Amino acid sequence: MEKPLQIDDDFTPCPVAAGDELYPNGIFVFNISKIIEYIQRNPDSVALEEVAVSDFPQSFSSINESHVGSVEVSKPVVLAEISPGRYNLIDGHHRMEEARRMGINSVRAYKLNVQQHMRFLISKDGYRAYVGYWNSKLKGLGNIGRPHKKKNRRTKRST
Repeated sequence: MEKPLQIDDDFTPCPVAAGDELYPNGIFVFNISKIIEYIQRNPDSVALEEVAVSDFPQSFSSINESHVGSVEVSKPVVLAEISPGRYNLIDGHHRMEEARRMGINSVRAYKLNVQQHMRFLISKDGYRAYVGYWNSKLKGLGNIGRPHKKKNRRTKRST
């Protein structure tokens, strides 16, 4: 079972340079450009595997229709572990959509674990919120397979 994350008071947000591509998801904003640079510099440190296109629902973000047909489907997408064992697509929405339209069943994907992708959050507030979010997902996993115990709730009566 995963251990809870601890807040690192020395966390430094990932810098954002002009032209960097960002992936916003509420308060969690990841620097995609820096993630790609990291993968290119450390290709053996990030899992690269085939993932089923059907495992990822049609994008909830806006798809630029004129861009879909020009993407290179063979270029790996990027997935981030958002709770233990669960990954979200954070880069490659157009490639995934094009693969779906072409009838391709699987694409290659870089899968970043929580420790790898958290360093690319661009704000301290986002980082702190992410640690809390991740740890809340662990608490939910702790109850799987355990019988639900009802608490003995006695109410005090006024006399």
